[in-house]
Amino acid sequence: MRSGVIAQKVGMTRVFTDAGEHVPVTVLKVDGCQVVAHRTKDKNGYVALQLGIGRAKPKNVPKAERERFAKANVEPKMKLAEFRVNEDGLIPVGAEITADHFVPGQFVDVTGTSIGKGFAGGMKRWHFAGLRATHGVSISHRSIGGTGGRQDPGKVFKNKKMAGHMGADRVTTLNLRVVQTDPARGLILVEGAVPGHAGGWIFVRDAVKKALPKDAPHPGKFRVAGAPDGAEEKKEG
Repeated sequence: MRSGVIAQKVGMTRVFTDAGEHVPVTVLKVDGCQVVAHRTKDKNGYVALQLGIGRAKPKNVPKAERERFAKANVEPKMKLAEFRVNEDGLIPVGAEITADHFVPGQFVDVTGTSIGKGFAGGMKRWHFAGLRATHGVSISHRSIGGTGGRQDPGKVFKNKKMAGHMGADRVTTLNLRVVQTDPARGLILVEGAVPGHAGGWIFVRDAVKKALPKDAPHPGKFRVAGAPDGAEEKKEG
């Protein structure tokens, strides 16, 4: 199991194939995604990598957190996340994971926070049909209708789809294909839409329901400060 990455959603565009067909893609930017700490079996009971991305102002970071970042020799990060890995999937602390951690053609699972819509009615939130335009219906055309509150069952069941807060939920989209990567600019182009607004933080992992390509680097593609080019990557076998 390899680590995922934290990326920032830039927006959507399209790319053209050799056959002239256009593919809608979401552009994700991986810039300064560094390993901040290790979680080990002996100390924590599980194996994982803690990654950080984005530069945070030191004055906005608690002293204990600043000391932890200084011990890892990385700048204070704006966003932190943990990714479970196998013991052979650990990447050195301080290493920066690059965009070519993923290879074109592989499938990834993408997690983000959906755009908040505020309070929404049943038609917008759950795609209810609404009531008739005539035949005795007046004013309440967009209402949801009955909710089952007569003598039987005599109550409204829990989790009944009704009007309420819409969006701002953690959403995971499975099996999105990586179309291109641009390590020089730190860009990953993923086919299709990704949850969240432009500028939001996105977690990208290897797809759990698809096989990992054989040419995917293991434990990953990363860059260590001061290391010569080509010395930072490990291969399986």
